[in-house]
Amino acid sequence: MRVDIFTDGSALGNPGPGGYGVILQSGRHYKEISAGYRLTTNNRMELMAVIAGLEALKKPGTEVCIYSDSAYVVRAVEEGWLQNWIARDFRKKKNVDLWKRYLEVASKHKVRFVWVKGHAGHPQNEQCDRLAVAAASAGEEFLLEDKGFTDAIS
Repeated sequence: MRVDIFTDGSALGNPGPGGYGVILQSGRHYKEISAGYRLTTNNRMELMAVIAGLEALKKPGTEVCIYSDSAYVVRAVEEGWLQNWIARDFRKKKNVDLWKRYLEVASKHKVRFVWVKGHAGHPQNEQCDRLAVAAASAGEEFLLEDKGFTDAIS
Protein backbone atom coordinates (compact mmCIF):
# COMPACT_ATOMS: atom_id res chain seq x y z
CA MET A 1 0.00 0.00 0.00
CA ARG A 2 1.23 3.49 -0.84
CA VAL A 3 0.02 6.79 0.58
CA ASP A 4 0.96 10.28 -0.52
CA ILE A 5 0.97 12.82 2.31
CA PHE A 6 1.02 16.52 1.51
CA THR A 7 1.86 18.87 4.38
CA ASP A 8 2.23 22.51 5.28
CA GLY A 9 2.68 24.51 8.45
CA SER A 10 2.04 28.14 9.23
CA ALA A 11 2.74 30.58 12.02
CA LEU A 12 1.19 34.05 12.18
CA GLY A 13 4.25 35.57 13.78
CA ASN A 14 7.24 33.43 14.64
CA PRO A 15 6.47 32.65 17.39
CA GLY A 16 2.75 33.25 17.26
CA PRO A 17 -0.47 31.39 16.60
CA GLY A 18 0.17 28.53 14.21
CA GLY A 19 -1.41 25.64 12.43
CA TYR A 20 -0.82 22.77 10.10
CA GLY A 21 -2.65 21.24 7.17
CA VAL A 22 -2.35 17.71 5.83
CA ILE A 23 -3.79 15.84 2.87
CA LEU A 24 -3.58 12.04 2.69
CA GLN A 25 -4.22 10.44 -0.71
CA SER A 26 -4.20 6.80 -1.72
CA GLY A 27 -6.05 5.79 -4.85
CA ARG A 28 -9.56 7.19 -4.49
CA HIS A 29 -9.14 7.75 -0.74
CA TYR A 30 -8.68 11.37 0.38
CA LYS A 31 -8.51 12.89 3.86
CA GLU A 32 -7.71 16.38 5.18
CA ILE A 33 -6.40 17.05 8.70
CA SER A 34 -5.62 20.35 10.42
CA ALA A 35 -5.14 21.83 13.87
CA GLY A 36 -4.14 25.19 15.32
CA TYR A 37 -2.01 26.20 18.30
CA ARG A 38 -1.91 29.36 20.42
CA LEU A 39 1.85 29.89 20.47
CA THR A 40 4.31 28.03 18.28
CA THR A 41 6.74 28.44 15.37
CA ASN A 42 6.57 27.77 11.65
CA ASN A 43 9.17 24.98 11.83
CA ARG A 44 7.22 23.24 14.59
CA MET A 45 4.04 23.37 12.52
CA GLU A 46 5.84 22.06 9.42
CA LEU A 47 7.06 19.09 11.47
CA MET A 48 3.70 18.62 13.23
CA ALA A 49 2.01 18.34 9.84
CA VAL A 50 4.29 15.44 8.92
CA ILE A 51 3.71 13.77 12.29
CA ALA A 52 -0.08 14.19 12.09
CA GLY A 53 -0.10 12.67 8.61
CA LEU A 54 1.94 9.67 9.69
CA GLU A 55 -0.10 9.20 12.87
CA ALA A 56 -3.26 9.03 10.74
CA LEU A 57 -2.01 5.90 8.96
CA LYS A 58 -3.59 2.69 10.18
CA LYS A 59 -1.40 -0.04 8.63
CA PRO A 60 2.25 -0.50 9.68
CA GLY A 61 4.71 -0.89 6.83
CA THR A 62 2.92 1.55 4.54
CA GLU A 63 5.01 3.07 1.75
CA VAL A 64 4.70 6.81 2.30
CA CYS A 65 5.81 9.71 0.15
CA ILE A 66 5.64 13.00 2.05
CA TYR A 67 5.50 16.20 0.02
CA SER A 68 6.57 19.27 1.98
CA ASP A 69 7.69 22.80 1.19
CA SER A 70 9.79 22.84 4.37
CA ALA A 71 13.50 22.68 3.55
CA TYR A 72 14.07 22.33 7.33
CA VAL A 73 12.08 19.07 7.55
CA VAL A 74 12.97 17.57 4.16
CA ARG A 75 16.68 18.25 4.41
CA ALA A 76 16.88 17.10 8.04
CA VAL A 77 15.60 13.67 7.03
CA GLU A 78 16.85 13.24 3.46
CA GLU A 79 20.33 14.74 3.94
CA GLY A 80 21.12 12.96 7.20
CA TRP A 81 20.99 15.93 9.55
CA LEU A 82 18.56 14.07 11.80
CA GLN A 83 20.90 11.09 12.14
CA ASN A 84 23.71 13.46 13.16
CA TRP A 85 21.42 15.10 15.72
CA ILE A 86 20.55 11.69 17.15
CA ALA A 87 24.25 10.75 17.38
CA ARG A 88 24.85 13.96 19.35
CA ASP A 89 21.75 13.38 21.53
CA PHE A 90 20.09 16.45 19.96
CA ARG A 91 22.55 18.71 21.76
CA LYS A 92 21.65 22.39 21.14
CA LYS A 93 18.84 21.47 18.73
CA LYS A 94 15.31 22.85 18.72
CA ASN A 95 12.08 20.87 18.47
CA VAL A 96 13.58 17.76 20.07
CA ASP A 97 10.16 16.65 21.37
CA LEU A 98 8.73 16.67 17.85
CA TRP A 99 11.75 15.05 16.23
CA LYS A 100 11.55 12.17 18.72
CA ARG A 101 7.83 11.86 18.05
CA TYR A 102 8.54 11.85 14.30
CA LEU A 103 11.16 9.11 14.71
CA GLU A 104 8.71 6.95 16.65
CA VAL A 105 5.90 7.19 14.10
CA ALA A 106 8.15 7.11 11.00
CA SER A 107 9.81 3.89 12.20
CA LYS A 108 6.50 2.07 11.55
CA HIS A 109 6.50 2.89 7.83
CA LYS A 110 8.70 3.22 4.73
CA VAL A 111 8.99 6.99 4.47
CA ARG A 112 10.57 9.20 1.86
CA PHE A 113 10.31 12.96 1.34
CA VAL A 114 9.91 15.16 -1.71
CA TRP A 115 10.43 18.91 -1.44
CA VAL A 116 7.92 21.06 -3.31
CA LYS A 117 8.21 24.78 -3.84
CA GLY A 118 5.69 26.58 -1.63
CA HIS A 119 3.20 29.08 -3.03
CA ALA A 120 3.99 27.94 -6.56
CA GLY A 121 0.62 26.58 -7.61
CA HIS A 122 1.01 22.96 -6.46
CA PRO A 123 -2.68 22.11 -5.80
CA GLN A 124 -2.25 19.96 -2.69
CA ASN A 125 0.40 22.26 -1.22
CA GLU A 126 -1.87 25.26 -1.75
CA GLN A 127 -4.77 23.44 -0.05
CA CYS A 128 -2.54 22.44 2.88
CA ASP A 129 -1.49 26.08 3.20
CA ARG A 130 -5.16 27.16 3.31
CA LEU A 131 -5.88 24.51 5.98
CA ALA A 132 -2.85 25.59 8.06
CA VAL A 133 -3.65 29.31 7.91
CA ALA A 134 -7.33 28.70 8.71
CA ALA A 135 -6.36 26.53 11.69
CA ALA A 136 -3.94 29.19 12.98
CA SER A 137 -6.62 31.86 12.55
CA ALA A 138 -9.43 29.93 14.24
CA GLY A 139 -9.55 32.10 17.36
CA GLU A 140 -8.00 31.70 20.80
CA GLU A 141 -10.78 29.49 22.16
CA PHE A 142 -10.22 26.91 19.39
CA LEU A 143 -6.41 26.79 19.53
CA LEU A 144 -4.47 24.07 21.31
CA GLU A 145 -1.42 24.52 23.52
CA ASP A 146 1.91 23.53 21.97
CA LYS A 147 3.27 22.25 25.27
CA GLY A 148 6.64 21.34 23.78
CA PHE A 149 7.15 24.93 22.69
CA THR A 150 5.84 26.57 25.85
CA ASP A 151 7.92 24.23 28.04
CA ALA A 152 11.04 25.09 25.99
CA ILE A 153 10.62 28.84 26.46
CA SER A 154 9.73 28.78 30.16
